[in-house]
Amino acid sequence: MKKIVLLFILFLTVTSCNKELGKLPDNAKVEGNTILDQHTSEIALNGVYYRFANVDAGSNTTTWRDHEVLPGMCAGFLGYGYGADGAEENDNAGSGYTSLPWTQLYNLINAANGVIKGVGALSDNAFTNNRKQEILAEARFMRAYGHFKLLSLYGEWYDKSSAYGALLRTDFVTTSNVLKARSTVQESYDLIMEDINYAEANAAAEMANYYVSKWAAKALKLRILMSYGDYADAATLANEIITGSPYQLEANVKDLFYSKGLASKEVILGIQPQQNQSSYYYNLSSQYYPGASALFVAKQALKDLLAGDPRQGWLIGSENAYLPGTYYFLKYIAEGTKATTISETAYAFRLTEVYLLGAEAILRAGGDRQAAVTLLKTVMQHAGITDYTAVDNAVTTDDLLLQVYYETAKSLTGEDGQEWMALLRLPFATVQQLRPLIKDKLQYIFPVPHNEFLQNPLFGEQNKGYQK
Repeated sequence: MKKIVLLFILFLTVTSCNKELGKLPDNAKVEGNTILDQHTSEIALNGVYYRFANVDAGSNTTTWRDHEVLPGMCAGFLGYGYGADGAEENDNAGSGYTSLPWTQLYNLINAANGVIKGVGALSDNAFTNNRKQEILAEARFMRAYGHFKLLSLYGEWYDKSSAYGALLRTDFVTTSNVLKARSTVQESYDLIMEDINYAEANAAAEMANYYVSKWAAKALKLRILMSYGDYADAATLANEIITGSPYQLEANVKDLFYSKGLASKEVILGIQPQQNQSSYYYNLSSQYYPGASALFVAKQALKDLLAGDPRQGWLIGSENAYLPGTYYFLKYIAEGTKATTISETAYAFRLTEVYLLGAEAILRAGGDRQAAVTLLKTVMQHAGITDYTAVDNAVTTDDLLLQVYYETAKSLTGEDGQEWMALLRLPFATVQQLRPLIKDKLQYIFPVPHNEFLQNPLFGEQNKGYQK
C-alpha cells in the first residue's frame, strides 16, 4: 500500500494546471506538494485522471489493456495470440491478468480520496463559481467507478445479501489505516451510489469528453443500476441520456474507431493518449496488429458471432499464424497499418452502450417492448445492418434479451467490459449454454490477489472457490 501513496504523489506533479493530459512532466520532484487553492486542486485532480487512464510513468502511455482485453477473454471473444490465458478458459486463478485491475483501481481510488479530502477542506471562497463542487464531483465519480469495477470483478455483485463486497477505501491510504475489512455487497452499492449521485448532481454539464461531465456520471449510474437490478430507474435514466444529452450515435460506427476518435459526438468519456504515444513501440494498438512482443486477438467465437454482419469485414482480420483459429482484432487498428493517436484512444462510455442498456432495462422492467426493439434496431442500423430478422423473430422477452446481448457483444467487445457484464446478467442456464466453461457463478468473479492478505490481514475471507 505504500506504493499506492507514492504513485499518487508522483501523479500529482506530472500534470499542468490547465489539464494538458498529453504534456510530459517538467519536474519529477514532489516533496511538499499540497492542495492549497483552486490552482493546486486542479493539478491534483489531473493526477486522478492519470490514474484513470492508467498512465505508465516510464513510457508515458495510457495502458487500458485490462479494460479492453481481459473482459473479452472472460466472455470468450478475445485471447492471447501465442497461447490461451487462464481467463479465456474461465480459470481465473490460472490467469496472468485477473490480479492486475486490483492495484490499478485502488491507485485510482486513493488518488481520488486525496483530492476529496484536500479540496473538501478548503473554503468555498478559494474557488471561482461552482468549481469546488465540480472538482469534488469528478473525484467522486472516479471513486465510484473504481469501487464499482472492483465490486464487479472481485465481489459477488449479483447477490445483494452477500458478505463478499468490495474493500471500500474512503480515506487516503497511509501506514496507519491500511488495515481494513471488506464490506458487504449492499454496503458497497450504498457508497457507490452515494458518490455517483453527488457526481451527477454537481459535475459540469459541458466538459471535453476526456473529463467527467454530469452525463458521464449518468452513464456510470446506468451501469450501476443494471447490476443492482433497478431496471425501471435504469430505463428512465437511459431515456434521459438519449433524449437530453448532446451526444449522437455515429452514422457509421467504424468512423469512430478509424477516423474520428474523441472528435466523435458519440463519445461520453474517453481516454486521451499521451504525447508521442503512437510512436512508442509497445503501445496497445501495436499489440493488436503485430508490432510489439504481445499479441491480443479475436477468437473464433467473435468471428462466428459476426457472420453476415458488415462489421466482420473490419473487426476481424487475417488468421493469426502463431495460433490457428484466432484472428487479428482490428477494432482499433487496421491490418497492415501503424499505430496512430486515434488507434491509441480508448473509450469508457459511449452512447451505443446507453441505447443497449436502455433496451435491456425496458425489457427487464416489463416496459414497452417496441421501445426496446427500436433502441436495439437503431444501434444495428448505425452499424450498417439492414436485416432485422433475428430481432423480429424473437418471440419471448428472454429471446429478445438474448438479441440485446448479442448486439452488446458485437458493439462493445474490447472497450470497457460490457460484453462480460451483459453475459452475466442473463439467466445462469443461458450463461452456461453460451459459455459452457462456466460451471458455477463463482467463476463470475476473480480471486482477491494474494498480496492483499499479506498487507491487510483484516481484509477477511478469500472469494469462495479460491485459495489465499
